[in-house]
Amino acid sequence: MTRSVDARCDRYVDEVAALDPIEATFAGVPGHDHELPDLSPEGYDAREALLRAAVADVEALTPVDEREAVARAAFLERTGLELEVADAGLDRAQLSVIGSGVHAVREVFDLMPTDGEEAWATIAQRLRAVPRALAGYATTLVSEAQRGRVVARRQYLEVAAQIRGWTGQEGDSGDYFARLAAQAPLDLPLGLLTDLTAYAAGASAAMAEVGRVLTERLAPLGHDDDRAGRERYALESRRFLGAAVDLEEAYAWGWEELARIEDDLAATARRIVPDGSVDDAVAALDADPARDLGSREAFQAWMQERSDRVLADVDGVHFDIAEPIRTLACKVAPVNDGGAWYTPPAEDFSRPGTMWFSFTDDQERFSTWRETSTVFHEGVPGHHLQCAQVVHRADLLNRWQRLMSWVSGHGEGWALYAERLMDELGYLDDPGDRLGFLDSQAFRAARVVVDIGVHLGLRIPDNRYGWRVGEVWDHDRVLEFMLAHTRMEEGQLRFEVNRYLGWPGQAPSYKLGERIWLEAREEARARQGAAFDLKRFHTAALDLGSIGLDPLRAALARI
Repeated sequence: MTRSVDARCDRYVDEVAALDPIEATFAGVPGHDHELPDLSPEGYDAREALLRAAVADVEALTPVDEREAVARAAFLERTGLELEVADAGLDRAQLSVIGSGVHAVREVFDLMPTDGEEAWATIAQRLRAVPRALAGYATTLVSEAQRGRVVARRQYLEVAAQIRGWTGQEGDSGDYFARLAAQAPLDLPLGLLTDLTAYAAGASAAMAEVGRVLTERLAPLGHDDDRAGRERYALESRRFLGAAVDLEEAYAWGWEELARIEDDLAATARRIVPDGSVDDAVAALDADPARDLGSREAFQAWMQERSDRVLADVDGVHFDIAEPIRTLACKVAPVNDGGAWYTPPAEDFSRPGTMWFSFTDDQERFSTWRETSTVFHEGVPGHHLQCAQVVHRADLLNRWQRLMSWVSGHGEGWALYAERLMDELGYLDDPGDRLGFLDSQAFRAARVVVDIGVHLGLRIPDNRYGWRVGEVWDHDRVLEFMLAHTRMEEGQLRFEVNRYLGWPGQAPSYKLGERIWLEAREEARARQGAAFDLKRFHTAALDLGSIGLDPLRAALARI
């Protein structure tokens, strides 16, 4: 038996990669890019058995030093919650517009290299595996439904609609897999080109079949009620935060934080349109041709230029950025679901960290003022600096900590902290960019309110807006509230609302995580006084890896 916590965690990474090649690709672990996982009930059984064995092994080990003690605690906290979710019967049936087995199968192809014959042969092998993987996934969903484990009907229907978009049955995106195969260079061997076309057609047909299963077999069994309920929500909240919080206190704080931000929004709007409202300022910004890039291609180039410039600015001043981390790719995603996200680099940095942005089918503007703070959130000093730093620090963190540990409250909290930091440093002095930042902040605060409110079935309290006082949250009230408190495109916002309903507890982790990061920084500043050094604080904090908010607060208190 492996005697070291680090060694056992390292072995666990290889074990997970072998059973879940999608996780291997996302983590940047080589050797499995030609494979897909078994998504049948038997495949889930095997991965759960692996998880339980690893937890038992690590529980039995004694750390050799303080660093291993932190690693052991982090591993057991994360994997322990995975087991709680599995024991509650929530893992296999889970499906939402933001994530599911079918999402993972499609999204993994975005991360695969496309340079050279070998790369395309690997893509062909994985494409060939799609029908079997998705058939297994459909079997799992149906099996879970037969046991009474289903999600809300809305999620089944919305994911089915997404699938129709990915397979070219609806919308403007076309057939995702056919477009992927069509990107192959024509000088590849004819047999490989033929295989790519055929396997892409098979993958698309298999995905369309999952959509039919969702619509015809599962949606009729789905819950009418979108709410998770208190028991499930408390578990999901702990999973996303790595901490147990007072949910009613967080709900009340969300209302207060939203009011604070909206006061700032109103003041900033008057810098753009004197005596005007926020809506007046938004209209003026949207009408300004200098702030509309006009196309997806121009938007991607703007993201890249902006992120490269910011990285160069902060390196050595507010952060120490190692050479491998200084490359960040910025891409517009090949599907039109809306939103922005980040994928970390491969373990050997052969694949760089990547910031993705996706537009909706009805997107008409490509505005910089709305997304300047998003570049800071997803790139530097946000997720890229955070995640790539962890991958780089092999001298401090084991492979599981570097490649597979993720706590949403820690990670998304840091990304919001990064936006706030860039405002403090003057990077959002332009009133339009700052309005976009504050609108994003209000959006995240409003999510605390609606996510906790709807899933716990809370009543709407007395509020400064006099809005629906005493009523109980539901889908329509969530959408109405979010439309009133953000300037996001309506199509994207509708997706966001469905995301909250299908992914309980995740949306508040951004703002609640930021709250902890800011409190911890000010506590360190108060303790250290004139000796406080912001760059040293950032380095020490990021070197902890992704850990729960409770252990994060304790660790930062020692910095």
